Amino acid sequence: MKRFDYDLFTIGAGSGGVRAARMSGSLGARAAVAEERELGGTCVNLGCIPKKLFVYASHFRNEFEDSAGFGWTVGDRSVDWTTLLANKDREILRLNGVYEKLLDDAGVDLVEGHARVVDPHTIEVNGKSITAANILVATGSWPSLPAIPGIEFAISSNEAFHLSELPRRAIVVGGGYIAVEFAGIFHGLGVATTQLYRGSLFLRGFDDDVREALASEMQRSIDLRFDANVASIVQAGSGLRATLEDGSTLDADVILYATGRTPKTRGIGLEEAGVEFDPKGAVAVDAFSRSYLPSIWAIGDATDRINLTPVAIHEANCLARTLFGDEPTAPDHSNVASAVFSQPPIGSVGLTEAQARSAHAEVDVYRSRFRPLKHTLTGRDEQTMMKLVVDRASGRVVGVHMVGPEAGEIIQGFAVALKCGATKAQFDATIGIHPTSAEEFVTLREPV
Repeated sequence: MKRFDYDLFTIGAGSGGVRAARMSGSLGARAAVAEERELGGTCVNLGCIPKKLFVYASHFRNEFEDSAGFGWTVGDRSVDWTTLLANKDREILRLNGVYEKLLDDAGVDLVEGHARVVDPHTIEVNGKSITAANILVATGSWPSLPAIPGIEFAISSNEAFHLSELPRRAIVVGGGYIAVEFAGIFHGLGVATTQLYRGSLFLRGFDDDVREALASEMQRSIDLRFDANVASIVQAGSGLRATLEDGSTLDADVILYATGRTPKTRGIGLEEAGVEFDPKGAVAVDAFSRSYLPSIWAIGDATDRINLTPVAIHEANCLARTLFGDEPTAPDHSNVASAVFSQPPIGSVGLTEAQARSAHAEVDVYRSRFRPLKHTLTGRDEQTMMKLVVDRASGRVVGVHMVGPEAGEIIQGFAVALKCGATKAQFDATIGIHPTSAEEFVTLREPV
């Protein structure tokens, strides 16, 4: 007689949870996953996918304008917000079905409902007790809004994907990647947009040249204000009025807060079971994603390590190999590439210049700023910035950073190079593809 109902029971059917469950199932484990919302988690339903679709939609404004420089005549144009939402929702519904099929094909049981940990080996869902040798917490994170007067009138990125109509005026509060992405989305869709950030420069944690380059480009199109923060919000006629900490006011139809996310780990019994948390509420885990209770594991945003979908999937793969593949594998969080779909976008992998100078005795920096070939005909003043950070002693390239069109696509390839330990000499020996922006990374010769 089996001691437990399952070898692995996963709470949360986002990208990480689904991958862990189905990979474990493919390795012969009896696996189940519980989900109280739509399959696919934040990324599919309220994050990466719908946001990127909105970014695509917002790009057409510039494309229509730029086409004139290439001889095109474009007539009247407008955004049908209802059509965009309906098409976005249809694609997400398709992806929900894909995730369900993945679980079914792997023999993983899907349990619909709110799961709660009762003890280190027992979960309760819809009043039914289920036992498991191992419990995996893959519950993700949730937007957090500050406790200021009138915050109930603001929205988070969650609600931004379901607005009944496109606003005429929007305020975006925050300085992380979600804030800069939505500021670009709103502006591109024709919304008069103001972005506020309480600090002196947004995107903390990114390379300083990246931060400054993006700020310079965004200020060409939106009202971007640093050292500015909202003190209170009130309804004003049919819209909203934000009073800033300096006493000034701004009116808008929508105020979107993108001021951080909190691990979604409370209220599911983890505290009572004895799981330990870090100060931000993330599950404290070891190098193999195991909590301090040997039977409880956690991955993804619930652990607040690197909160990116591909990282959660990587952690899930490692967990399945560790538990059921007879191959203990710790996730590798070094040289994780990332992209911000701001306008223009950011691509980055490796160390920032500041991190490199802290880690290495001597550092060489190569940087280029230029106007993309496309804009020699459009007349647009947009600049691309590219940067290499090199450890002088070894010659290894330890950081690659870009602000400009297709940055995410370009940086993905260079992430492979950094993972392989590529040197600046190997970059120099690589023949570029001409004419492309990407070739700049292999033609940078003089350190700045």
